[in-house]
Amino acid sequence: MSDEYNSKDIEMNVTDHLSELRKRIIWTLATFILFFILGFIYVREIYSFFQKDIPFELNMTSPGEIIWIFFTMASLVALVATLPMLSLQLWLFVKPALTPKERKVSLAYIPAVFLLFLAGLSFGYTVFVQLILPFLLSLNDGMFNELFTVERYFKFVFRVTIPFALLFEIPIIIMFLTSLGIVNPEWLVKVRKYAYFVLIIIGTMISPPDFVLQLVVAIPLIILYEVSIVLSRIVFRRKMKAHQEFMDE
Repeated sequence: MSDEYNSKDIEMNVTDHLSELRKRIIWTLATFILFFILGFIYVREIYSFFQKDIPFELNMTSPGEIIWIFFTMASLVALVATLPMLSLQLWLFVKPALTPKERKVSLAYIPAVFLLFLAGLSFGYTVFVQLILPFLLSLNDGMFNELFTVERYFKFVFRVTIPFALLFEIPIIIMFLTSLGIVNPEWLVKVRKYAYFVLIIIGTMISPPDFVLQLVVAIPLIILYEVSIVLSRIVFRRKMKAHQEFMDE
């Protein structure tokens, strides 16, 4: 009889968790669709914002590129705007398993994730427009007629900016992993040289083959890693202090 009740309790818990997860997914999808519609409505203004930074006109080679740019711009707006809601819904999903102190600390991650993502996008786009694009155009030096299509140009822009947006989340990821006990400051310092090597490779992959530009790209990533170590130390000390207080009690 006891086994039967335990089986029913487990089944109810799984059902409740699935129901809660479905609710969180619905809220996130609804937010994405809302901002996608807004992005679709204001796609011309968004396109004008990007176009004003480039010294040439963009062309299209097929009618399908019009649809592509509308959906791409709307999706970009929806992705960025939905990030806070996605983070909030994830927090609400795991909230019952957290202590009051953990809830307060983890809630602060939500605006940080959003702001770092925006900072990464802005930095990547600035590097692209101010450094990478002028460098690539200077290589032509009148040898070829330049014809830039909408689809190819924006695919290249996203190839540079999106990695920066993701890499700027490193401090938050490191803090979260430290709070879970997966990593610690000592380990981060120990693997620092390997982390530098990986970050330099990433910087090389998303920047042109010019040593100065690669340094411009790699140095901020290295600084982010150093900031992550500092933040990890802060989280680790607080964690050890809380653990010591618990043991003393």
